[in-house]
Amino acid sequence: MTFRVTIAAALAALILLAVVFELIRSRRLQERYALLWLLTGIVIFVLAVWRSLLGRASDLVGIAYPPSALFILAAFFILLVLLHYSTVISRLSEQNTALAQRLAILESRLREAEDRPD
Repeated sequence: MTFRVTIAAALAALILLAVVFELIRSRRLQERYALLWLLTGIVIFVLAVWRSLLGRASDLVGIAYPPSALFILAAFFILLVLLHYSTVISRLSEQNTALAQRLAILESRLREAEDRPD
């Protein structure tokens, strides 16, 4: 792996980590949702800096060019993050539907109570 690719991958990982930490600090991203992003950035950084480990890992899976293995691994982690967020969004959507139904029932009961003569 060339030195330029190593620097580019390490910088990309550091930028990712900095952005995630800033989002956590500004309370735009909760810690529990940031864990996969942090793990992704750390793994990419470690593999970018530790060139022999990346070379062994790429040889193990049969990838001839180690930087390709790095970016395939990064894409895999991003897919895991997207899958995690999809499950979170699905759960929130179900909760939102249930909440809207409960609100509609309460509004209906309130209208009935207001319409009833005492």
